Amino acid sequence: MSSNNKLACHQQQRIQKYAKNSDSYKFFNLLTGPELLSTVEELLPEHRERQFPPTETLSMFLAQALSEDRSCQRAVNDSAIKRSISDRPTISTSTGGYCRARQRLPLPMISGLACRSGQLIDDQVLDQWRWHGRRVRLIDGTSVSMPDTAANQSKYPQQGGQKPGLGFPLCRVLAVICLSSGAILNASIGPFSGKGSDEQSLLRNVLETFQTGDCVLGDAFFGTYFLLAALLDKGADVLFEQMGARKRVTDYRKGKRLGFKDHVIELIKPKIKPGWMTQEEHDSEPNSLSIRELHVGGKTLITTMLNPKVTPSEELKALYKQRWQIEVDFRNIKTTMGMETLSCHTPEMNEKEIWVYFLAYNLIRLLMAQSALLADILPRQLSFKHSLQLWLSWCQQRTIDADVSDELLFTLMAQRRIGKRPGRIEPRAVKRRPKPMPLLMKPREQARENVRKYGHQKKLK
Repeated sequence: MSSNNKLACHQQQRIQKYAKNSDSYKFFNLLTGPELLSTVEELLPEHRERQFPPTETLSMFLAQALSEDRSCQRAVNDSAIKRSISDRPTISTSTGGYCRARQRLPLPMISGLACRSGQLIDDQVLDQWRWHGRRVRLIDGTSVSMPDTAANQSKYPQQGGQKPGLGFPLCRVLAVICLSSGAILNASIGPFSGKGSDEQSLLRNVLETFQTGDCVLGDAFFGTYFLLAALLDKGADVLFEQMGARKRVTDYRKGKRLGFKDHVIELIKPKIKPGWMTQEEHDSEPNSLSIRELHVGGKTLITTMLNPKVTPSEELKALYKQRWQIEVDFRNIKTTMGMETLSCHTPEMNEKEIWVYFLAYNLIRLLMAQSALLADILPRQLSFKHSLQLWLSWCQQRTIDADVSDELLFTLMAQRRIGKRPGRIEPRAVKRRPKPMPLLMKPREQARENVRKYGHQKKLK
């Protein structure tokens, strides 16, 4: 027997052993546990009996986010077939009723469930999964595209360099993600450009997410004085890349020397207050901050963890490499799950769609954490795409055979590991050529009229 087969056999035996104890299902049981159910009951709006009640509508919305075909027609067709199989009253396959039911879902209900599910996962994370027993929070922003409608353009306008009718509305999303489990703890949504659209402004909207003892990990866009002061006021430590590190040279002869290219300096409060801050808030900020600067791994990092004996530079270097996990998480949500291009025609529905994706993502992370717990491995060692594919297949099988075992799902999830690829570099270029069609350089209605008059344009050579 090969070593890989021996490892798989050992993991299966371990999962079967621990699965016999219902207490070991502490992650999986959260799906139907009193904590999540109480949150659902609190956030449910007052409603009368309809063809699509809120809980069923949300379930169908989640299925859309997890499905390759994310159309409303597919969701309604699936519901109609399931009702017929279970001898429930049949429904029309028209999508009108379901679309109206989605519009009635309150945004606070969906966002509250997404944040609550992430917090429940984080509360159950084992100490050995954490960094030195500390909670590490990854922060970063990304952008998503919406259908080109007047309502979307009014709240989430397209990039300024594009002519009207040629671009798509864009929104920026900032997320706070747990490094240990990959769960989304909170998020903030805003326009892609304009006042209050930058990642720092979005982060200030969710500062309540951070608690005493947290370690916040982010890139160079977050290393500003007032944001550092706000996170320190929350009792959290930070590890960021130095803002403008590529443009200036740090003088390590200044401040308190800790080692080679490693020192502590005092940052002085800027005299000019930002536009978003009141004068009273500016006056209440500390006059200076103690910040550690160090150069490791080709990057200049800043941190509030000042003691080199407790947090040596090599450990900070290894921790900062883990920041890339949030980029992988965004890829899982946007590319694997399909959130990169939203489908709704109003900004309110697009915001609901984003939070539905986050809730669906957290539910998959919940199952991955359960599998990792039973297999005695780290959740980050499991493949998200592999787990998602297994979950979808498992759900289909459950509709046929209700007695299929949960431990089979966890065993299969634990079999697929993510390879270790330190220092991996990929070119930011597309190899596959697009179809030889010209770009649409005028509004679609005008282009249609030109086709009626002059015919289609020739293909590019």
